[in-house]
Amino acid sequence: MNKSISESSSDTIRDQVRKRYGVTAQGESSIRDDCCTSTSATELGYSAEDEAVAEGANLGLGCGNPVAIASLKKGQVVLDLGSGAGFDCFLAARVVGLSGRVIGVDMTQEMLAKARDNARKNGFTNVEFRLGEIEALPVADNSVDVIISNCVINLSPEKPRVFREAFRVLKSGGRLAVADVVATAPLPEEVKADWSAYTGCMAGASQIGDLETMVRDAGFKQIKIAPKDTSKSFIREWLPRTQIENYLMSATIEALKP
Repeated sequence: MNKSISESSSDTIRDQVRKRYGVTAQGESSIRDDCCTSTSATELGYSAEDEAVAEGANLGLGCGNPVAIASLKKGQVVLDLGSGAGFDCFLAARVVGLSGRVIGVDMTQEMLAKARDNARKNGFTNVEFRLGEIEALPVADNSVDVIISNCVINLSPEKPRVFREAFRVLKSGGRLAVADVVATAPLPEEVKADWSAYTGCMAGASQIGDLETMVRDAGFKQIKIAPKDTSKSFIREWLPRTQIENYLMSATIEALKP
């Protein structure tokens, strides 16, 4: 790359993210692929039962368990932003049941193919996966009860658009329940300029105050952003010997559409 991340267009940044996760979906290694991929499911808040929900769906790419905070109910429509191989979609589908529906949106063709195959192999008939970008969701207005997402919004070069789109597709009274990486201090310049740190869920993280402003400006109320201090134990492994855990934490982000 000739341009720095800050000088790059949104499309260029998305292309870099798409390339990385396309490679990951195919089971190949990319440069410094330990970023955001080395965490055990139990550290993120999943149970052994959760891990067994769909063989091949958990690629270890998250930073939390959004389904655990989503308070899902039977019959609800759930949308997963950046659904990857489908792990959180399948967990949600188990809760909402056959009377409910789960939609996963991902911009990476390889991930979509993997997710659809996982749904077929594991018998999930109430889950569908759509190709799209989280800044322009292929989902109808006012049609979703709960939005979940796991360590994906930080990858977007246009985060305010993501939250505006989330607000658009949620029904009145609908909830946002997201796990993501947040910055607790300004990131070092060498991290902000590192493409592998960006695509590895680090360099694109927003500071908590900025994130709260984006969510509020989109129209949400009852906003709650809760950093998880225990996440430092696995975040330090994403970029060893850099003390990255002093700048980043996993957090849950919850909000309500009035």
